[in-house]
Amino acid sequence: MQDVKVISLGGSIIAPEGPDTDFIGRFSKVISDYLEADSSRKLIFVVGGGGPARLYQQAARALAPDLESENLDWIGIMATRLNAQLVKEVFHRYCPNDVVTDPTAEFNFDGRILLAAGWVPGFSTDNDAVLLAERFGAETVINLSNIAKIYSDDPKKNPDAVPLDELTWDDYKKMVGEEWTPGRNVPFDPVATKKGAELGLKVITASGKDLENIRNILEENRFEGSVIHP
Repeated sequence: MQDVKVISLGGSIIAPEGPDTDFIGRFSKVISDYLEADSSRKLIFVVGGGGPARLYQQAARALAPDLESENLDWIGIMATRLNAQLVKEVFHRYCPNDVVTDPTAEFNFDGRILLAAGWVPGFSTDNDAVLLAERFGAETVINLSNIAKIYSDDPKKNPDAVPLDELTWDDYKKMVGEEWTPGRNVPFDPVATKKGAELGLKVITASGKDLENIRNILEENRFEGSVIHP
């Protein structure tokens, strides 16, 4: 039986401004070690837009202030595809298939790693991760970003906000609402939240830069992070 895990890999850790080659190199070693330890293991990475998405969206807003949010979303989507292609090439010996840009289309998953990127406007790559988890029977989505834990409120605005080890989907829905805004920085986007709750998924949110912690999450050992569950 194959063990498939879905990882929503935040663009903020792959390309905070441009590609973080030092981090990507060390991350690839952790992933390779994980895969080589058990031949039944497979991973799906859904890669975000990070710094390139923000940079080009800001440029578009400055040059075309009347631009619709859908157009801004498309710019972000193209950035996710560029980042995903980079990660695919890093893992090329595990990843023979093309980057998936439509999680509902027909595609092959012949290797040990599958790369996916943004699909269409209206949500972030978090939603793509949820759809792929549903398609491949994964019960958990690992959400790696520059957010180590989910807080009860925005800690930048509320000094009384506290980190949460776990919370239910209903709790989390109240925090993020239902509206998606291109470039919005939340631990898990509102559209993905609705679908994840419907499926009864578990989502682990953790720091993407803490490689030892990522190893613990993959090996299902004790880890630092927040868990959203039914």
